[in-house]
Amino acid sequence: MSDATSPNESAGSPGSPDFEAMARDIAEVPAVEVIVTVAVNLMSAAAVKLGLTDDTEDHKDLDEARKLVHALAGLLDASTTEISSFHAAPLRDGLKSLQLAFREASIVPDEPGQGPGEKYTGPVYG
Repeated sequence: MSDATSPNESAGSPGSPDFEAMARDIAEVPAVEVIVTVAVNLMSAAAVKLGLTDDTEDHKDLDEARKLVHALAGLLDASTTEISSFHAAPLRDGLKSLQLAFREASIVPDEPGQGPGEKYTGPVYG
């Protein structure tokens, strides 16, 4: 057995996360990377909830997808001035694709401007 603890375990309590080490690790990550990572995670989760990925029809849930797309739109709206257009442009394109996919998946589509995230992006037309 080794006496060393992993970076995710504290020396005092084996198996519990070392929050101090985690805080040091996150402190080294630029804010732009954190924002983009969160946005990509929201996009991925929304795609799954929209049934857009392989074998995810069982996980399709438009109510959950609406929440994720709305949160993504809010994040992008709030952070657009903080991240470069190099990062923002593809994220906005992905958001629009998700909004259109949501509109197509809905049995009763929302009125233009009332779909998920359209409060931040304006109406999305296909």
